Amino acid sequence: MKETYASNPDVDLSRSKYNFHIVEPTDRYRKLSEALIKQYDCPRVRSDSVRIVETLITASHDFFAGMNIREVRAFFQHAVDFLKDELGEDRIVSAVVHMDEKTPHMHLSFVPITKDGRLSAKGIIGNRKSLTAWQDRYWRHMVSKYPELERGESASKTGREHIPPRVFKQASNLNKQAKVILDLLAGTNPLNARKNAAELDRLLRKFFPEMGKFLTKTKQYDQAIRSLKAENADLKQDLKEATDGDMKRRLAEAQLKSDYIELERTLQKIPPEIVFRYAGKTMNGKENAVDES
Repeated sequence: MKETYASNPDVDLSRSKYNFHIVEPTDRYRKLSEALIKQYDCPRVRSDSVRIVETLITASHDFFAGMNIREVRAFFQHAVDFLKDELGEDRIVSAVVHMDEKTPHMHLSFVPITKDGRLSAKGIIGNRKSLTAWQDRYWRHMVSKYPELERGESASKTGREHIPPRVFKQASNLNKQAKVILDLLAGTNPLNARKNAAELDRLLRKFFPEMGKFLTKTKQYDQAIRSLKAENADLKQDLKEATDGDMKRRLAEAQLKSDYIELERTLQKIPPEIVFRYAGKTMNGKENAVDES
């Protein structure tokens, strides 16, 4: 179980018992989606058609501060009510609220059947412009009951793809691993070299495969990451011009994104010969031969 959450160190398994469903699935997702597709007699269903779409619903950590479980449930129920109206109540197969991380959040899964009976995720979500309109309608629905909620800055305004928070959580976790490796390297001397070598080997064999997966995943956010670096460099000037609410959001984002930037710096401190030996490629992606001896 612990390994299941290795990529997300923020999960607190002792609090998983407080997770709850707003909509509880009655069967496996695939079976539920196939039954609904048959019910609506959806035309032109391909084997690779998207049958389930998952969306994440949450708010800031500060918003939930002080709320009891009944109030948290009421918030997410209000969100589900919007999606029932937007999608059709029968399309929603699951809505589960997770209370075992720092901020409560809901994973809602639905079968993307349009109002005219087509199975089409694109027909429901559309392009970036229509998705932003979707998010605007959702915000207006939520703010009618929770006026303190602020509308996040959309990608259409920032011109930047959204980077999921889990990407930065993984960066933070990898950063911690890299610093342990560097500390061990710095503390190695002739008296403890053999002992440290065994521990280093264990840590490096775990670190570099995880690092490789992380780098592969972040390639799709290349442009966004370059943008955030420029943002962080000019953050003080940006904050002078920001509203109070916007300032809090920018500061929170800056903290998350600094983990990624710090990881890049930390990687540069790992000796190249170690990268060569364990990674099989340099951090800029050029292939190296790996010594398997």
